[in-house]
Amino acid sequence: MTHHPETSVAETDVETTSGAVRGYVTDTARVWRGIPYAAAPVGELRFRAPELPHRWQGVRDATQFGAIPPQEIPRGITAPASSDVTMDEDCLTINVIAPRGRRHEKPLPVLVYIYGGAYTSGSAALDVYDGSRLVERGEVVFVSFNYRLGALGFLDLSSFSGIGRRFDTNVGLRDQVRALEWVRDNIAGFGGDPSNVTLFGESAGGISVTTLMTVPQARGLFARAIAQSPAVAAAYEPERAEGTARDFLDILNVLESHTTEVLGRVPAEEFVEASADLKERRVRKFPGTMTFSPVIDGDFLPRRPAEVFAAGEAHPIPLIIGTTDREGALFARMGETIPTTVPMIELMFAQTDPSKRDDVIAAYPDYPGRRAATDIGGDVIFWHPTVEAAEGHSQAAPTYMYRYDFAPRLLRMLRMGATHATELPAVFGTLDSRAAKALTTVGGRSQLASLSERMQQHWLSFAQQGTPMKDWPAYEASARSTKIFDSEDRVENDPRAVRRRAWRGYQNYR
Repeated sequence: MTHHPETSVAETDVETTSGAVRGYVTDTARVWRGIPYAAAPVGELRFRAPELPHRWQGVRDATQFGAIPPQEIPRGITAPASSDVTMDEDCLTINVIAPRGRRHEKPLPVLVYIYGGAYTSGSAALDVYDGSRLVERGEVVFVSFNYRLGALGFLDLSSFSGIGRRFDTNVGLRDQVRALEWVRDNIAGFGGDPSNVTLFGESAGGISVTTLMTVPQARGLFARAIAQSPAVAAAYEPERAEGTARDFLDILNVLESHTTEVLGRVPAEEFVEASADLKERRVRKFPGTMTFSPVIDGDFLPRRPAEVFAAGEAHPIPLIIGTTDREGALFARMGETIPTTVPMIELMFAQTDPSKRDDVIAAYPDYPGRRAATDIGGDVIFWHPTVEAAEGHSQAAPTYMYRYDFAPRLLRMLRMGATHATELPAVFGTLDSRAAKALTTVGGRSQLASLSERMQQHWLSFAQQGTPMKDWPAYEASARSTKIFDSEDRVENDPRAVRRRAWRGYQNYR
C-alpha cells in the first residue's frame, strides 16, 4: 500500500481500550495493523482462554502485520503478503481498514473476516485477504485477525489438567470471540458501527462462523454471517477429542502423568511438527473428520453446531452460506486429507452410517470412478452439511444459499472445475494476489473481474442491509432457491436434488 507521509498522522491516531495506535493512510483508506486484542498466549497462558492485552503507554505503531501463528512454513500463494512478517506464539493481533476521510460521519457497517486453513495454517496477512477493495467499493470498515492454530489452538487437553496447571477447551475459537469483543469495544473509534457487524469466513473460517452462531458467548457480537465452504459438522465429542490428544502426546513421547509440566515448555516448533504427524495418523484412522476442530465441551460449545442448525436454533441472524461446485477436487490432489478415494470412502461409511452407503453411491453413477469419488468426498464434508444447515436456519432467519461454479481455463484444463477456495479472489476483489494470478495464468481475468464486481455487490449489500441484491431469493425448504455464480449468474431451485435426497439422514457422528 502507498504511504502518504504528508497526511496528518492524527487522521490515524485512535484510542483503544489498551492504548493509542497509529496507522497509515493510502489513496483511499486508513489502515491499522498488528494491534494486540489479547495478551500473548505464552507461558502460563499457553492452552488457556485469551486474556485482555496489557495496556501500553504512548502511541503504538500499527503499520505492520503482527506475527503469524506457529505453523508449517507457508510457501507460494499461502505465504504472508509481506516478507517482514514473522512467526511467533505471540500472534493475537487484529487489523482494521477504514475509508479515508470518513472519521466523524455516520458509523459504517463492519465486515470481520476469519481465514481458513484446516485450523493448522493461514493468517490475516495473506494478500488474497486484503479488504481494501471491499472498503473502497462499499463504504464499510474491514477487520481481520490472527487466532491460534493446530495443537496450540485446537487440541483439547482439558482432560489432562493437573495440579497447578489448567488446560482450557476451544482456545482458538475463544480467540475469535475475544477478537469480536475487541471489535464491539473499539470499532467505533475507527468509524465502524459495533451493532452492525457481519462475520464472514471461508473453509475453517466458514466452520468458525457456523460454530460461533451456536456459541452462547458469541451471541450479539455479530448481526449477520457469511459462511463460505464450511464443514458445518466438524465439531466432535470430548471422547474423540481426548483420543486425539492421547495420540498427540504419544507422538511427542510425553507421559500423561507429566503432561502439565512438559507441555508448558515444549517449543512451539515441536508442536507444529507433531501436529503434521498427528493429522496424517488421524485422517487415515477416521476419514471424513478433521484432526483439529472445535470440541463439544458442554460449556463454551454446548451442542453440535450441525444439530443446532438442523433444529433452527442457531443465533437468529441473516445468513449467506454456500460452497464451490467441486469442493473435493482440490483435496484429491493433496493426499488423503478428505475421503476422495474408494478405500477411504468405504471405510468412512463402515465407521459412520453403513445403512446409507448404497443410497449415496447410487446418486453418483460413475462410482468407483475417480470423479465420483472426488465429488463424494467434497459433498460429505462441505456440500451436504451446508444444505442441511441452510434448510434448518431458514426456519429461524433469512438464509441465502449459493454455489460458486466459475472455473477459469486453467482449472478446466486440470479437470478440477471450481474447487475449494477459488472464490476468494472474487469475494475480495484481489485480482493481483498470487492466488488470482495463478488461477488466471491461461486466461479468465476479465471474467473473474466481472464476477468479482457482482459478488462484492451481494456481500456488501448484505453487510449494509441484511439482504443481498434483489436477484437472489431467500432459501426455503419448498423451493431451495440457490444462486449460482459463474460467467453468467443464475438461480436454480434445488440443484442436485438426487444427491441431496440420497444424503438426507446420513450420520457422520462417531
